[in-house]
Amino acid sequence: MILPPLHLYMNKRSTLYPLLAGFSIFLLAIFSCNNNKGPSGPAFAFSPEEMKEKTAAYINDFLSGKNISSETDSMAIEVKEPKVAEYIYDQNGVTTLWSQDKKWLPRGDALYDFVNNAKQYGLFPEDYHLAELTTIRDRFIADSLDEGDRHNALLWSKADVLFTDAFINVVKDIKLGRLPNDSITLRKDSVLDKEFYEKQFAALTKGEGLVKVIESLEPDERGYHELKKGLKDFLAHADYQNFTKVPSSSKDPKNYKPLLQKRLFEGGYLATDSVKADSVQLAEAVKKFQKEKGLAVDGVVGEATLRTLNTSDNEKFIRIAISMDKYKLLPEKMPEKYVWVNAAGNYMEVVEDEEVKLYSKVICGKAKTRTPVLNSAISQIITYPQWVPPPSIVGKEILPAVKRDPGYLAKKGFSLLDKDGEEVDPYSVDWSKYSKGIPYRVVQGSGDANALGIMKFHFANKYSVYLHDTNQRYLFSSPMRSLSHGCVRVQEWQKLAWYIMENDIGPSGNESRIDSVKSWLNRKAKKYVSIKKTLPVFIRYMTCSGQDGKIVFYDDPYNEDEMLSQQYFAGK
Repeated sequence: MILPPLHLYMNKRSTLYPLLAGFSIFLLAIFSCNNNKGPSGPAFAFSPEEMKEKTAAYINDFLSGKNISSETDSMAIEVKEPKVAEYIYDQNGVTTLWSQDKKWLPRGDALYDFVNNAKQYGLFPEDYHLAELTTIRDRFIADSLDEGDRHNALLWSKADVLFTDAFINVVKDIKLGRLPNDSITLRKDSVLDKEFYEKQFAALTKGEGLVKVIESLEPDERGYHELKKGLKDFLAHADYQNFTKVPSSSKDPKNYKPLLQKRLFEGGYLATDSVKADSVQLAEAVKKFQKEKGLAVDGVVGEATLRTLNTSDNEKFIRIAISMDKYKLLPEKMPEKYVWVNAAGNYMEVVEDEEVKLYSKVICGKAKTRTPVLNSAISQIITYPQWVPPPSIVGKEILPAVKRDPGYLAKKGFSLLDKDGEEVDPYSVDWSKYSKGIPYRVVQGSGDANALGIMKFHFANKYSVYLHDTNQRYLFSSPMRSLSHGCVRVQEWQKLAWYIMENDIGPSGNESRIDSVKSWLNRKAKKYVSIKKTLPVFIRYMTCSGQDGKIVFYDDPYNEDEMLSQQYFAGK
């Protein structure tokens, strides 16, 4: 549009001012159209000041429980830790913490990348608002010309609150884990206060990298870091395919073989599932599977093999996550020296300054007589010990056997003692009167046939369990060693004894005591060795561990991880 020069109107005073007013309105309209890019509405801001004002108001609304939506954004969000988030915002002036001037700050990009790759830390990305954050970030990326969503203060506010809540929950889950404290938990900081979270965020604002802040919260325990190392390889090769579930042959005999064949075919252990395999072919395929998984190679689908067949990589990841969280329940600083028993892996380690000084296979409890998790310290070594079965074994096993045959006690080398310590003839007792406990002590005398073997390591605990030798040493060659009544049978019992005694008084003053112990063993003498410098014992239940950059999985004989998975990781 071309307008005539303004001086042509100067001699026509009667029409000048109306024309000037119209001209001004026209120019204002053109100016407005050319400078107010993008949509209009209460959620949009086109100056830094307006953006700051609106985002602060929206952040306050979200933290107070309001879920604001607009025509351009109806996404609802859930803030899991609003009180902690509110405190962090209050300490930082209620402004966006992860973006500025319609751009992500480096810590915003870093947190998004961390959440996206949270599995590397045994975490689940969906627990930290990944889907919502991805949706918002994608909208900003799509607005490459800066004409729409990048001006949306509501979107920036939502993203910021989600980032803050994600950060809070990452800190909590890395530091404390997701499992509840139990009766043996030794960590002291089971609850984190608001100041703790703000301290971690302040470290970010001072230039410390996000990964450095997060990793400063992880356990120092070497087992945790071995798992984390192995997790990288596991994630690189994980196959999240849902394999066919194989039923028990006793519960579903009709479908057992067809589904077993299908599962073995899916795993690459059989060439086909369209032609019915015979028993020999199935057994050979099962052997391949067992060998690969570190199970007893017998071609028989027992309980352990069936559980392993039915465990997917997703379920294995959950097991890794649970095991990593169990390490977070240990004390923040472990002792300099200690004995570590993994009742699921059936192994024992003596750890000194984070280095394994002694490794041994062990035999732990059966599913019905599980080895308890506990904390204690070895205070005594006993040569040629007697075994006094705990009331649970007497009631469940010995009493039913003695009712059938009172001679059972003599066959097993047991003596029956009354309250005065006098031996009682089992044939003189009316066993029909007893259904649970008995008013006698059952004692198995010292000797090579004793269930405790020729050495016992005593530590105080309410379960009457201990570490000891065994009269069934051949069982250490079995891959599946959940076989005991609850005590821990140690293959390298002798090495453990020498280590404990050397740790107690040092190598120079220990030779004569070791010589005495050897002499007692040769004479089959029952003797006690008191340990002044007690050695801490931690019995735990971990269904996987990290070894040489790989994850090694063990059976879950007590179904503990399965129950924890259902209770705390349902839907993952």
